[in-house]
Amino acid sequence: MTLLKDVLHELTGMFLGDARLSVAILLVVAVAAGLIELTVIEPLLAGGILLAGCLLVLLEAVRRRARQG
Repeated sequence: MTLLKDVLHELTGMFLGDARLSVAILLVVAVAAGLIELTVIEPLLAGGILLAGCLLVLLEAVRRRARQG
């Protein structure tokens, strides 16, 4: 039971550790889903937007972290 508690604690910390990163990823996902649902964009193109957006968010987070420390 302690192992499960430790794993859940680490997962929670991983996703809530950088709130700005989490919000940015959620925003990218919402934009991609909105493009699929609200426009006539192809799901494959929206998937490409999702991939590119997540990579950009990740690169920005790494750049910001490198500047801090």
